Amino acid sequence: MRKIIKATAALAAALTAMPALAAWEPTKPVEIVVAAGAGGASDQMARMMQAAIQKNNLMKQPMVVSLKGGASGAEALMYMKSSEGDPNKVLIAYSLIYMLPLSAKIPFNWRELTPVSVIALDQFALWDNAKGPKTVKEFIDAAKAATWPFKMGGTGSKREDHVLTVFIEQKTGAKFSYLPYKSGGEAATQLVGGHIESNVNNPSENLEVWRAGQVRPLCVFDKERISYTAKVTDTQSWHDIPTCKEEGLDIQYLMLRAMFLPGKVTQEQQEFYVDLFRKVVQTPEYKDYMEKQALKPIFLTGKDMLQFLEDDDALNKSLMTEAGFVAK
Repeated sequence: MRKIIKATAALAAALTAMPALAAWEPTKPVEIVVAAGAGGASDQMARMMQAAIQKNNLMKQPMVVSLKGGASGAEALMYMKSSEGDPNKVLIAYSLIYMLPLSAKIPFNWRELTPVSVIALDQFALWDNAKGPKTVKEFIDAAKAATWPFKMGGTGSKREDHVLTVFIEQKTGAKFSYLPYKSGGEAATQLVGGHIESNVNNPSENLEVWRAGQVRPLCVFDKERISYTAKVTDTQSWHDIPTCKEEGLDIQYLMLRAMFLPGKVTQEQQEFYVDLFRKVVQTPEYKDYMEKQALKPIFLTGKDMLQFLEDDDALNKSLMTEAGFVAK
């Protein structure tokens, strides 16, 4: 019995002394795939994360940004779909993952990828020229009274901006002529120049022209105001902008910013990236970026993320169907 006890103790000591198996981590550069062109919101976020990871030594291998905005972002989606089992590619996704397969009938479903985390939400605002109406009611009354449809500028066709425009029409009875541009920056320039009457840009896309006093935010399409209270202009913070519901226009829409791996990666590989992006959202770079871009903080993984994606997918499908944007 003493021999058995000694042998057991020796085995336990040996096992304790053995080094633990190292968790998986990348052994070559990681490609962060952007379904848009240079300079857009997704590209900016990708480069912020790239810098935060490098500066805070969150990963041994470098992260490189890969722009694949061809075919309105379909290039990136199909690239990820064709990369099954490759843990060295991660997609920064937004509502394109729901909308593009519906409007363009591309053979893609987000469920074919591996969800990692939801890291932010985009809010949208209704903007007009600073010389235009001062309230949502005045704006809608002016649109209804116009002898021609008000021009609404936005990013792309049959996408978030276009869907919001259709729903403003349905809620109010006003009519808009929707003009798609290559970027929110271009839509902002057109609004400043008076070539359009309004846009529904993300807050950051109109930030500089708001500061310059050239445009005015009328309301935010969310159930609650933007949380940031620091002054952005001489007199106003993001939090000072009312919600559209407060102004009598009951429309709410948020756009996800989420990370996905290709399909058929291992659980260990998925867990590495969950941990990586959990660390990223705690960095000063991420927190500073969120406030500057007026993004809504959130961090979801696992079952919570899957439930969010299913609910968000259903909402976007409903909106696209009601707007008549689903391809036959």
